[in-house]
Amino acid sequence: MTGDSGAQVMPLRPKRPCPECGRPSARDTYPFCSKRCKDIDLNRWLKGAYVIPVRDDEDDGDTPPVTERE
Repeated sequence: MTGDSGAQVMPLRPKRPCPECGRPSARDTYPFCSKRCKDIDLNRWLKGAYVIPVRDDEDDGDTPPVTERE
């Protein structure tokens, strides 16, 4: 059998820059460019630098409203 030189292989993931430094991402540390950038991001997660802001006045809907008893 002969190979078809006109066939194109689609990449599994689109190329994108490293979220830490902006260099091209590496396959083995995707989406980061290196283990160093990957570890920097993990450290930020572990220290609590990434948080989702929450307002105190939001009703979570899980607890029933408090009613007064006579």
